[in-house]
Amino acid sequence: MKRVVSGIQPTGALHLGNYLGFTKNNVDFIAKEKCEAFLFIADLHAITVFKEPAELREGIMSIVASYLACGLTPDTCNIFSQSSILEHAELGWILGCYTPLGWLNRMTQFKDKSARYKSEEASLGLYSYPALMAADILIYQADYVPVGDDQVQHIELARDVAGAFNRKMNVDLFKLPESVILKGSGRIMSLRDGTKKMSKSDESDYSRINLTDSSDEIRKKIQKARTDAIEGLSFDRESRPEVSNLINIYAAVSEVSVEEVVNKYSASSCSSFKKDLSDLVISVLEPITSNLNRLLKDKGYLNEVLKKGREVAQPIAASTLRKAKETIGFI
Repeated sequence: MKRVVSGIQPTGALHLGNYLGFTKNNVDFIAKEKCEAFLFIADLHAITVFKEPAELREGIMSIVASYLACGLTPDTCNIFSQSSILEHAELGWILGCYTPLGWLNRMTQFKDKSARYKSEEASLGLYSYPALMAADILIYQADYVPVGDDQVQHIELARDVAGAFNRKMNVDLFKLPESVILKGSGRIMSLRDGTKKMSKSDESDYSRINLTDSSDEIRKKIQKARTDAIEGLSFDRESRPEVSNLINIYAAVSEVSVEEVVNKYSASSCSSFKKDLSDLVISVLEPITSNLNRLLKDKGYLNEVLKKGREVAQPIAASTLRKAKETIGFI
């Protein structure tokens, strides 16, 4: 059975972009390919930027509950926290010793994130986390890694690190994983700025639709979503980014083409289209939100899910790490 590995940081409630681009597509991909799935909450990556402990704990529970509410069940995948399996960090250190600085210097996400902080506040973890991300993937001998197009560079680095290690030690220890570009990933943009991705870290809560939002909140956010003064609806990411984003959301949620949406609403006003879009999004998210809120009240069950996932993942991680340590000469 092929293995798929994927992770997401516990930086807050998942939003519509996460659901359409990551979670829903993971559900579909795992079911279609009949893969053995390892889905981890990337809490080690989360602390590359300071997080309040209580916020981090709640974030972990929120991601587990969101996964389950969206259809990723313990029967179809192994869900666990990255930090609960110590082998991630240990293999991350080993692989870091085989990762040239030049490779890390080319990582665009470090440049983007470090630019948000003063140079003295950008941590070593923020700089070296691609080596840990490589360990996250390679430790399970992953065949596939579903990612958005902005994460492909990290999978290429993981392949480079695996290949460099294998060649240097003259072994065939690490499998080279394949990135799988998730359908629609990277295309759901902010409701306040159609040129930026919908993000959990955006200061404005009106920039995104959270899976925890009520129907009234969803309706209000879509009604307040930025558009333009041009009459009618047309799809043009360059000249009409905000309107194009709303059209794209409708297409992704209803699973039809952008062209079909434009043909249906080309003569409609933005306000009329927003009303129909609100109804559509609410109809899809309402049962997910209901399940999510119910699950968040049952921390005992969420911890059991994490425990079950860890019990499956840890022996595999331990086996890979043991082979890596033997290969480099550790006793």
